[in-house]
Amino acid sequence: MTEKTKTALSRRKLLGAFAGVSMISAAPVFAGTPSYLKGAGNIRRVSLRSGRTGESVDTIYWIEGKYIKQALNEINYFMRDWREGSVKNIDRRQIDIIAASHHLLDTNEPYQMLSGYRSEHTNAMLRSRSRRVAKDSYHIKGMATDLRLSSRSVSQMARAGVACHGGGVGRYSRSNFVHMDCGPLRTWGR
Repeated sequence: MTEKTKTALSRRKLLGAFAGVSMISAAPVFAGTPSYLKGAGNIRRVSLRSGRTGESVDTIYWIEGKYIKQALNEINYFMRDWREGSVKNIDRRQIDIIAASHHLLDTNEPYQMLSGYRSEHTNAMLRSRSRRVAKDSYHIKGMATDLRLSSRSVSQMARAGVACHGGGVGRYSRSNFVHMDCGPLRTWGR
C-alpha cells in the first residue's frame, strides 16, 4: 500500500468517524480567545475549491485542541501561489477565519478560493495591473484569502467574516468576492 493510499484511508476513516459531529464551531471557550474561535466544538474543518487549478480540499485540520500537521500541509499546498508553484505556511488564524465564516454561512458548498498566498513577484505583477492590489498585501504573508460562494451574496459573506472579529474584511461586489485576512480589524468596500 502506498503512502498516498494510507493517507487517503486514514482521512476517510477520520471523516467518517466525525460525520455525525458538527463540522466546526472552533475551539473551547477560554478567556482571551479571539471571537471567531468562541462557540465551542471539538473539530475544525475547511472546504475550498480552486477554479484556477481545478483542485479542492475538504479536510478536518484541528481536533480537540490540536492542529493536524498533515492537514495543514495539504491546505498550505492548496493555497499556494499557483502561478509560480511556491508554497508558504498559511497563518493558522487565517485558516480558522475561513472555517468559522464558512460555518456561519450554513452551506455545504465549498468556498471558491480566488487567491490565497501570493509571492512578492506575483503580487507586484497583479499590482501593475490593478490599483486595488496592496503593495504589502497580507496575501504575501499567507494571511489573506479572496473567496466566493455561488449560494451566498457578497454581503452575506462579508457579514460572516465581520462576525468572526478576526481581521480585515473587504467587499468586492462588482467582482463578486470577499477578501478576508487575519490582520487588524477593519472593513472596506461595498
